[in-house]
Amino acid sequence: MPSLRDYRDRIASVKSTRKITSAMKMVAASKLKRAQDAAVASQPYAKAMAGMISRVADGVHGDAGPKLLVGTGSDQRHLLVVISSDRGLCGGFNGNLVRYTRNEVRRLRTEGKQVQIVCVGRKARDVLKRDFAPLIIETITGLGGKKRLGFAEAQKVSDLVLDLFVREQFDICSLVYNQFVSVLTQTPHSQQLIPFVVAANENKSVDASPYSFEPEEDVILAEILPKNISVQIFRALLDSGAGEQAARMTAMDNATRNAGDMIKNLSIKYNRARQAYITKELIEIISGAEAV
Repeated sequence: MPSLRDYRDRIASVKSTRKITSAMKMVAASKLKRAQDAAVASQPYAKAMAGMISRVADGVHGDAGPKLLVGTGSDQRHLLVVISSDRGLCGGFNGNLVRYTRNEVRRLRTEGKQVQIVCVGRKARDVLKRDFAPLIIETITGLGGKKRLGFAEAQKVSDLVLDLFVREQFDICSLVYNQFVSVLTQTPHSQQLIPFVVAANENKSVDASPYSFEPEEDVILAEILPKNISVQIFRALLDSGAGEQAARMTAMDNATRNAGDMIKNLSIKYNRARQAYITKELIEIISGAEAV
C-alpha cells in the first residue's frame, strides 16, 4: 500500500501536469481563431480558381492541353503529398491521417501502382517510415511552427511537386491532409492535384461555355495551372493548421479534466489512508495504556 508521502507526491505531480495542459489549451485556443479565420477565408478563393480552370479547360479538346491538365497518359506512378503537424499532443489528429495514408498506399499497391510519398510535417514522416521508409522521397518540416503561415511555404511545396513532375517522377499527384470541418471534427481527405480534375457538373461541352478567351485556352492553362497547385496546397496547409490547433485544444481540455478527476480520486485515497493511519496510532496508544 502506498504511503502518505507517495500520495502527496503523486497529487503534486498531477497538479503540475494539469497546469501545463491548461496552459497549452489556452495557447491553442488563442491560435485557433486566427488559424480558423485564415482557413475559412482561403476556401472561396481556392474553389473559385478551380471553377475558373474548369471553364477554361472546357474549350480544350483531346490531348492538346498542358500535361498538368491532360496528364502523362498513364496512371501507374502515384505521388502522395501528406500534410501533418511537426508537433504532437493533438489527440488523434496525426494518427487518423497516418491511418488514412496507410490505407491509400496499400490500396494503390494492391492495384499494382507505384507509390512515392512526400511528407510535409515531422509526425507523418516519423510514423510512415516504419512501414514505408523506401517510399518517402522528401520531407519538408518547419512550416507549422511559423507564427503566420504564408503563401511562400505553399510555394516551396508546389515547386518540389512541379520539379518532380517535370522530371517525370510520377503520373498522378494527390494531396492528403486533415480537412477542417469544425472545432471538433477534422477529417482525413484526399485531393488529386495532377492532372487537374474538372468538376463533375462542369464537364466539357462544345456549346456549353458562353466564354471566349484571349489568348488561347492552352496558353492560359499553362500559366494558371501551376499557380492553382500552389493555391490548393496553401488551402490544405491552412486547413491542417486550423485542425491541428482545434485538435490540440480539445486534447488538452480533456487532459485537464482527466487530471482533475485523478486529483479527486487520489485525494480520496490519501484521506482514507491518513484516517487509517490515525486510527492505527490511536489503537496502539489505547492498547499501550491498557497494558500499563
